[in-house]
Amino acid sequence: MPPLFEEPKPGDLIQISRFGYQHWALYVGNGYVIHLAPPSEYAGAGSSSIMSVLTDRAVVKKEHLRDVAGGDRYRVNNKYDGRCSPLPVSEILMEAESLVGQEMLYSVTSENCEHFVTKLRYGQPMCDQVRNAMLTVGVAGLGLATLGLVGAMVTRSRRQNQ
Repeated sequence: MPPLFEEPKPGDLIQISRFGYQHWALYVGNGYVIHLAPPSEYAGAGSSSIMSVLTDRAVVKKEHLRDVAGGDRYRVNNKYDGRCSPLPVSEILMEAESLVGQEMLYSVTSENCEHFVTKLRYGQPMCDQVRNAMLTVGVAGLGLATLGLVGAMVTRSRRQNQ
């Protein structure tokens, strides 16, 4: 039987399941991760941290994985390995460590924590959760527009029949 939890290795992407979104970090060894977080966020803020939506700046932090995850579930998820080759681990770790303490631009849609760690691991920023959210919003919007059009056609047809 496979383990319920895969032990992370340096350079692995860590997906932390928050309420309504995923927070991403890069495992650097000895129980530590490097991640992008709002300046006011503290380790273990978990799903109570809504600041990421309200800020345009973030700080690169190095903290214990268990502190960052708080009570939330986490797992190793190098989900882009099939699409992109990871950079050498030594290069990933050296770049990540060099960024600790720096303040960076932050945007939920284009410069978030997943973009940050995927750029470190693969050399290019990627984020499926934003793309998937945009697709969901787009499909929902198209559905509402279709319902509105059908409703207008039914109303018009009723008026013509009267």
